[in-house]
Amino acid sequence: MVRVLLVGNGAREHVIAESLSKSPNCQSLFSFMKANNPGITRVSKKVTVGKYSEIAQIVDFAVENKVDFAVVGPEDPLNEGVVDVLAKKGIAAVGPSKSLARLETSKSFTRDLLRKYQIKGNPDYQYFDSLQGIAEFIASLDGVVIKPDGLTGGKGVVVQGDHFTNTQEALAICEKYLAEYPRILVEEKLEGEEFSLQCLCDGKTVVATPAVQDHKRRFDGDTGPNTGGMGSYSYPDHLLPFISEGDLVEGLAITKSVAEAIFQETGELYKGVMYAGFMVTKKGLMLLEYNARFGDPEAMNILPLLKTDFVELCQAIIEGSLASLPVVFENYATVCKYVVPKGYGLPDDHPYNRYTSTKLTVGEVGPARLYYSSVDQKDDGIHFSSSRAIGVVGIAPEIEEAQRIAQNAVMAIGGEVAHRSDIGTPELIAKRIANMKKIRGA
Repeated sequence: MVRVLLVGNGAREHVIAESLSKSPNCQSLFSFMKANNPGITRVSKKVTVGKYSEIAQIVDFAVENKVDFAVVGPEDPLNEGVVDVLAKKGIAAVGPSKSLARLETSKSFTRDLLRKYQIKGNPDYQYFDSLQGIAEFIASLDGVVIKPDGLTGGKGVVVQGDHFTNTQEALAICEKYLAEYPRILVEEKLEGEEFSLQCLCDGKTVVATPAVQDHKRRFDGDTGPNTGGMGSYSYPDHLLPFISEGDLVEGLAITKSVAEAIFQETGELYKGVMYAGFMVTKKGLMLLEYNARFGDPEAMNILPLLKTDFVELCQAIIEGSLASLPVVFENYATVCKYVVPKGYGLPDDHPYNRYTSTKLTVGEVGPARLYYSSVDQKDDGIHFSSSRAIGVVGIAPEIEEAQRIAQNAVMAIGGEVAHRSDIGTPELIAKRIANMKKIRGA
């Protein structure tokens, strides 16, 4: 029986809390959040609210409650070095040290790691700490993507053709980013279909979880600005209809190589989640980026399917015994749709931002699962912030039924909110398949 610290307060952490608390090996869950998530609070013995930058407060909370290990959900406390400070107090964590978290927090670190150790999947790239040389590099490529070299909450990537059309516009974006970040990454633009492969790693063994596809665009039909993610889906065979078993095998092989490379580079074993965003292109499988934690929303697709005891899984990651633990997921489809404020991800002058009420009402959601994100439980009910509010998940033997469950539940949630109705639908998935056939030349 163990006492566990959870750091985080979003829907990702809600599903982590659910997975931990239902384990017969979890004696008590203690949760440190930056806002009071009612779903996490409900399954926790004790909670406290504070800033993720206040590492001493997190560590004191862990020590006071005699926790056996910690699970760190979001990237910010990883970037602040919470795992390192917990380790000094003898508390292990599922999550990498600050140095290893550079896999996510420094895009240039990851690109250079792949280049140095000759790992497949790197696009053509250069990074810059000034505007000098950017125009010339852009001119050498057919299209480019610009990324700040740091944490952006999944919203910092700008793509030629979507966000800018010419070099002058690109340079203006670069100048803006360089005012906020130490440097930027300019990469060749890739064409294809994306998927997320979240892998579990104990430093030596890497285990893949079911493949998921996220949807960043704000509106149906993949239109509107990029967001932190409007929803995602997975298939019962743990593949996706536009990728092959070979794509999945190659993606896992790349992540295994990265785990080996990061140990050779730093001398530290990576213990936590290595979440790769891949794109299947005509050139083969390409790496878009790594995250050093579970995805949000992708965690909501895979953790409810996990048959292996999650506490035992966390212990295996920490102890380095993942190779001897069978990690099993149920063969079900999942569809996650995020309920968001109407103005989420939109410019301040957008008409949707005239809405001011923040209260949510939750009606009959049937068999769907609800995971609370940026909400607050008040005396008069649940209120949302300017960010995502509730992840709604449908689970069923087939994707069509999972989509129907999620959509019906979303429609039962009232307030000045919105969602994407097309996630997981046959029409949108058919578009993905058709695009992939075109890319592969099939």
